[in-house]
Amino acid sequence: MFSILLINFFFGACEAQGKSDYHALIAFKASSDINNSLASSWTHKNPCRRRWYGVGCENGRVVRIVLQDLDLVGPIDALAGLHELRILSLKRNSLNGTIPDLLNWRSLKFLFLSENQFSGPLPSTIASLDRLLRLDVSNNHLSGQIPLTLTSMTHLLTLKLDNNEFSGSISDLMLPNTVEEFNVSDNRLSGMIPASLSRFPSSGFVNNEALCGSPLQSCNESNNASSDSNPYMASSPSMISSSLPSQRNNSSTQLSKGDIIAIVVGDVAVLSLIGCLIFCYYWKKKGVKQKKPKPKPSQRCPTDRLAVHSSDQCPNNQSNTAGKCKLIFFDNGRPFELEHLLRASAEMLGKGNFGSAYKAIMEDGSVVAVKRLKDVHGIGRKEFEQHMELMGSLRHQNVVNLTAYYYARDEKLLVYDYMPNGSLYALLHGSRGPGRTPLDWTTRMKIALGAAKGLAFIHTHCKSPKIGHGNIKSSNILLDRNGNACISDFGLALLVSPSVAASRMVGYTAPEQAATKKISQKADVYSFGVLLLEMLTGKAPVQSHMQEDFYSTVDLPRWVQSIVPEEWTSEVLDIELMRFKNIEEELVSMLQIALLCASQSPQQRPKMSHVVRMIQDTRGDHQSPSMQNSLSQSPSMHEPGHSISDSPSVSEDSGLRGL
Repeated sequence: MFSILLINFFFGACEAQGKSDYHALIAFKASSDINNSLASSWTHKNPCRRRWYGVGCENGRVVRIVLQDLDLVGPIDALAGLHELRILSLKRNSLNGTIPDLLNWRSLKFLFLSENQFSGPLPSTIASLDRLLRLDVSNNHLSGQIPLTLTSMTHLLTLKLDNNEFSGSISDLMLPNTVEEFNVSDNRLSGMIPASLSRFPSSGFVNNEALCGSPLQSCNESNNASSDSNPYMASSPSMISSSLPSQRNNSSTQLSKGDIIAIVVGDVAVLSLIGCLIFCYYWKKKGVKQKKPKPKPSQRCPTDRLAVHSSDQCPNNQSNTAGKCKLIFFDNGRPFELEHLLRASAEMLGKGNFGSAYKAIMEDGSVVAVKRLKDVHGIGRKEFEQHMELMGSLRHQNVVNLTAYYYARDEKLLVYDYMPNGSLYALLHGSRGPGRTPLDWTTRMKIALGAAKGLAFIHTHCKSPKIGHGNIKSSNILLDRNGNACISDFGLALLVSPSVAASRMVGYTAPEQAATKKISQKADVYSFGVLLLEMLTGKAPVQSHMQEDFYSTVDLPRWVQSIVPEEWTSEVLDIELMRFKNIEEELVSMLQIALLCASQSPQQRPKMSHVVRMIQDTRGDHQSPSMQNSLSQSPSMHEPGHSISDSPSVSEDSGLRGL
């Protein structure tokens, strides 16, 4: 009875909280949406059950509001009732009033209120948002001092307070080292810039008349600037009188009118000469600075921004009708433009065979993976676009989605869905040793089946011509949030010469591919067989010897075949799998499937659709019904909290490692 009452209380509390979110949104709409921009969407009484425009929910609570460029007006105090809010972006509206007390938004990670008409101070309770990553309140009418409590925000990455009316000193403002982007320009700040902030560019401090110190003028230079800037100011009466002999102490001393004129003319001539010398000195110094070569792009930190360098880039990021200088999306929507992508905070995930991969966090908090291609500069626009259309047409739960691309003569970018759980390679080989939790057998089987389904889909997607992947390996098997295996890098091997593509398949290359340099579906099956052996043995086909600075390869198929089957369990299989009981039969069956896929003769290798059925048959008699169902469902049917493993090597920040 008590448990029933407890359950009823819990659901009643959840429903009450959901209603409080509804009332907060309705109150905000009533005061701000004078143009009824939200009228067609904000109609249902539950913003989470029927998706309201610009509103995102999780577990029945509102966690995301993105309402930009909607001509909203009035205060935002009503939104303070959204206690689970994580992202709030109200940029480019006409909202006004003061920023409300922030104590209710303790879960907030992104706060974008720029280009509105907010006034008053920035609340000191901003420090209570200990999860906040990005704060942008630029282009408003905020005033008062910048809160020193910002010092305690140890996760902050962006702080943009420019184009406001903030005043006072920032000499005691000590921001955490995590801050990447800082701007307080166009305010009324004064005093010395602290050394901890001098690492930011001068553009972040300009147009604060009383602000001095690196990276601006030193404070001594700033104090003397007014007198040095105009040497003719010395001709004022006060300056003239200072050059005359002291008359205050000896009133009887009189100078003739001619003497006074001579002294004035002499002073003016001397001061003019000094002024000219100073002018010439600074002009020459400025000229030397202009002649200094600008640092090359490679000298900047490659993880701060995705700086695109293109000879045919449009000026001012203006897109044109020919499709140049803009992102081409495969879906009807256009969630962001190229300039938004270039402004995003970017973290390099790694360098692969076909380019470098980055994790890009957009201003609204969404995350994408971006691949900057290399060695494909010779391909024409039309050929590249046709190839992208093929790659973008693949939509399967076990293939990483290509969402957009960018083409320029010397720059090509691909935008993918972000895979938060890293690569199979990292799970198998990362941090082996004491304290590591092995990748369990059930998870390995799930990954093997998912990868097989993804590759089978690629092989059957195009009937003519039949297209292969060309780069199947463990670093290109990525895991999504639910632990589903997704194949990445599809189609990239076709953008480079066959010899280059084959040379980058070290350890996974089929014998005939090494000889002919041609990509084929049969060669993919061989690579998949090596991949299965890698999962079963725990050995990587390519191993790096750091002391001798070279890579060695292990021919896994031949090595396994050199050991008699009776000794497979003890000699071949990964020692980390020995802790799991009652899986010997499955292990041996999977070894046989792997060796069949990795046959020397292409004719003896099965099709990937047959491999999928063999893996399903192998695991079907030993898995619980619930596990079978979870693996057969698409990712959209998984619960949001579903986890793949207890392995500590799985990290939500690991990203698109295989690209």
